[in-house]
This record gives sequence, structure tokens and C-alpha cells, in this order.
Amino acid sequence: MDDNDALARLRLIRTASIGPVSFRQLIARFGTAAAAIEALPDLARRGGGRVPAVTDTGVALREMEAVARIGARYLFLGRDDYPPLLAELSDAPPVLTIRGDRSLASRDTVAMVGARNASAASCRFARGLAQEVAQAGAVVVSGLARGIDTAAHEGAGSATIGVIAGGIDVAYPPENARLQDRIAADALLVAEMPPGTEPRARHFPHRNRIIAALSLGTVVIEAAPRSGSLITARLAGEAGREVMAVPGHPSDPRAQGCNGLIRDGAVLVQSAADVLEQIRPIDPRAVNRLNGVRSPNAAWGAPPPEDASEAERRRIVSLLGPVPVGVDELVRQAGLAPAVVQMVLLELELGGRLERHAAGRVSLC
Repeated sequence: MDDNDALARLRLIRTASIGPVSFRQLIARFGTAAAAIEALPDLARRGGGRVPAVTDTGVALREMEAVARIGARYLFLGRDDYPPLLAELSDAPPVLTIRGDRSLASRDTVAMVGARNASAASCRFARGLAQEVAQAGAVVVSGLARGIDTAAHEGAGSATIGVIAGGIDVAYPPENARLQDRIAADALLVAEMPPGTEPRARHFPHRNRIIAALSLGTVVIEAAPRSGSLITARLAGEAGREVMAVPGHPSDPRAQGCNGLIRDGAVLVQSAADVLEQIRPIDPRAVNRLNGVRSPNAAWGAPPPEDASEAERRRIVSLLGPVPVGVDELVRQAGLAPAVVQMVLLELELGGRLERHAAGRVSLC
């Protein structure tokens, strides 16, 4: 990728009204980020909204300089060095900022997540489990939070990937600053947000989807009901990855989430052997999904959106409302090609009239 293309991609994704899905569709439709930027005014007008203010070139250049200054670099979706498992997500981050050994994301990976206020026994178990998984040649992925995440990173040593909710240069929680620096130096640190971004509550679900998608499977070790760890487990299941959980005592509220996952079909984990059995083929002659004939960014090559007529546009808008609805359902009820529906949704989003929700649902703002 040349510098001009990288700069244009960064300007596009840092534009406020453009998210991962719309970015992907714009590149598929127009081929380059520069061409997509030129097309934005017309697309937004078709969507009935204001033209989005594209991130200034100077702002993007200053970000690139900041990334270089702290010894980090970018990974752009669609390029060979982008993590292949993560590229399979429909809302994969168009750009990641990383520090450390990128090759770790191409090995057998397993996420380990759990409670921030975890018990001492569970932290000890997580540390030992991560150590054994790493010694077997796999890589542990987690979110650098207090409790289970910290224990998993410590146990895995240099065979770990830390995914953070803020900028690559922001340590959170503060007490994990030394651990985060160690991971950046000896392992791999990953961030989706721009440098200098302080993590906010809304950022953590985005981080969780990266943790789940970077991994062949996710192990939950202690989680209360409705916790962020259960969100990660759900995202892993939606991405077609293995979901595993460590059982706990029924009287401990921190075990209710894990016990519920097992009740609903998650694999019960008691040792590293249980984890490795789920993420590695029984027959070693089986094709590894990372090293087979599948392109590392095959999902990037989706059919490009197609222009819609005014009648088709009105038809799709009439089916939308404030209640989120699945895109597949829109396609079925509209009786139109999926590419046409996606183009109209893209126009509405760029015009500020459409909001995207989890599980591929959309609604009018």
C-alpha cells in the first residue's frame, strides 16, 4: 500500500459518519478510498442528509506521525498482513494500530476472558491455563482488564495478544501500564481507536468483538450475568468460533455466567487439553483454516453495492422505522437484490439517517 492510499483510508475511517460496514462497502463500490471520498457528497444527498465532513488531511497526517513516533504501525483491512480470522467479520476494523509481533495473530489463538473482580482461585487457574496453552504453541488473546484478563496475559508470557479499548498509547487500567508495555515489546498489542483516545464504556463492546474474532475459540473464566465477558462469548458464537467455559460453584454469583454458558451448550473446560482439543483438528492432516487455500482476506471481496433507482430507494425507506430490523429481512420484504439494499442503507447512513445495531440490524434515526 502506498502512502497516499494509506492516508486516504485513514481519512475515510476517521470520518465521524463512517463505520466499519460502510467503509467496507465504499471500498467495494469505488475501489479506492480516494474515489470513495469524492463520491461521499453525492451519496449523502441521495440519502437525504448533510454531506459528512471528511477528516482533514493534516489531522490524518498528524495521527500517522504520532503512531510512528511511539513505534507502532497500521494494519489495513484487505492487505496480506491483516489478521485473517479478524478479516472474516462483516464489521472488521478497517484499520488497526499495533505494536509488537504481528505474526502472533496468524497462529492458533484462544481468547481468555472473565470477571474483573475475580476470585484468587480463578485468577490462579487462568494464569496456569494460559501458561499451559502457550507452552503447547498456542497464543492467548485477552483485553488487559483487571482480574482474569491480567492473569491470562501474565501466564501466557510472550505468547499473548492484548486488545485494548483506547488508543495504542493509553494504558487502562493504569495499574496495568507496565504489563501493557511488556506486551507491546515482547508480544502483540492491538488497538482500533486512534492514538490518544481515552477508553469509554461504548468502546469496550467494540474491543470485545476483536478479541472474539481474533481467536479460534473463547474461554470464559468467572462471569456474572450480563457481564462483558458474556458479550465476548456471544460474539464468538455469532462468528462461528468455539465457546468454552470453566464451571464454578452455584452459590458464587461470579460463576453464574459460566454455568449458564455450559447449560446452553458451551464446552466445559477443566484443563488446557480441553481447550486445545477445541481449537486444533483431531487429525493433523486436516487443513488449518489459517494456512489453507482460503485467502487471508477472502471476506473482503464481497459483491460491491449497486446503484438504486428512486422507486427502489422509496421502497426500502418505507420498510424502515425506529425499531431495528435485520438486513436479510429487508432484502426479503423489499424483493430487491441484496447489493441494491446495501447501497440504499449506505446512502442513508452517510446522510445521518440510519443507525446500525448488533447482529446486522438497522433502524432509522
